[in-house]
Formats: sequence, structure tokens, C-alpha cells
Amino acid sequence: MGGRVARTTRTWLAVLGLAAGVSLLLPAVPAAAHNSLTGSDPANGARVAAAPKRIELRFLATPKEAGTTVTVTGPDNVVAAGGPPTFSGKRVSVPFRPAAAGLYIVAYQLASDDGHPIKGEIRFTLTTGTPAETPSTPTSTAPTTATPPTSAAPPTSAAPSPASPTPAAAAADDDGGTGWLWAAGAVVVLAALGGGLLLRRRAARG
Repeated sequence: MGGRVARTTRTWLAVLGLAAGVSLLLPAVPAAAHNSLTGSDPANGARVAAAPKRIELRFLATPKEAGTTVTVTGPDNVVAAGGPPTFSGKRVSVPFRPAAAGLYIVAYQLASDDGHPIKGEIRFTLTTGTPAETPSTPTSTAPTTATPPTSAAPPTSAAPSPASPTPAAAAADDDGGTGWLWAAGAVVVLAALGGGLLLRRRAARG
């Protein structure tokens, strides 16, 4: 009897141990259906001076191409992804098109086996970019537009000088005309006085 009890006890212990092991494994099955990010290049929070040609994301399981999207945005929400993502096993990479220096955000979304999408993002800072500074061109053209008024100012101030001789000439002509009139009047008066004297002398003689 003692041997049977011991065998029965060991059997139940084995069954209970197996059941406990199965119960511990069951919660892990749904968890395995969810993928997750294991690393990236550039790393999350990194500061890089040289812009990489591609941004790479590494996942725990192989992502499905149909439900995977990757977007890259730079400063001022400028799109910095140079094309669609490419897949290589558990790695997903996207061409990087850098712009100005600043913060870049890489957002990803994966499809899981249970239908729930997996979303996440990494961030890195590009310390040296290729900003196209268009405001520099208007400043260079500004001095050229301001110069013409200075060069055109002197001719306008010198223009009235040629008109000044005409009033002087007119004044000279007026003075000459009045002088001749006075001279002619004096001659007439002298002639009249001379004629009167001659007439008086002849009257006195007669």
C-alpha cells in the first residue's frame, strides 16, 4: 500500500508541475505576437555631425512589408525621407535626405499578428546641415537699387543755371532803348532852341 501511495503522489506532482509550466507559457504566446524595436542607426537621442545616407531600424521579429510605414521629418516639419523603406530580414531602412541642422523624427508603424498596429519613433539631432539661405540674395541687391538716386541728384541742381543770362540780356536791351530815346529827345530840343534864336536875330535886324 505504501508503494502505491508514493507512486500516486509522484504522478500527481508531475501532472501539477506540467500544468503549472503550461500556465506560465500561455501568457507568453500573445506577447510573442507583438513586435518591438531593438535598435536603430542613428541611435535614439544621438547627435550626429555627418548625415547618414540611410536610416535603419532593427526589430525583434521580421516586420511585414504590407503593414510597415516609416516617415522622417526634419526642422519645420520638412519631409526628409528620400524614398520608400526597404526590408532585409528584421531590418528596415529608408533613404535619408537631410536639410537644415536640427532635430529629426523617425516614426514607424508595424502590423502585428493579432491585428493591433505597433507604433513608435526615434529622434536624433543633425548638428551640421545644408541650409539654403535664400535671404542672403535680397541683401546683396539692396545697395545697387539705392545708388541711382545719388548719381541723378547733381544734374537736377545744375539745370536752372543756363536760364539766368536771358533776363540780363533783356535788361541790357531795355536800358539801351531808353538811352537812345533820351538822346533823340535832346537833339530835337536843341534844334528847336537854335531855330528860335535865329528867328529872333533876324527880327531884330529888320
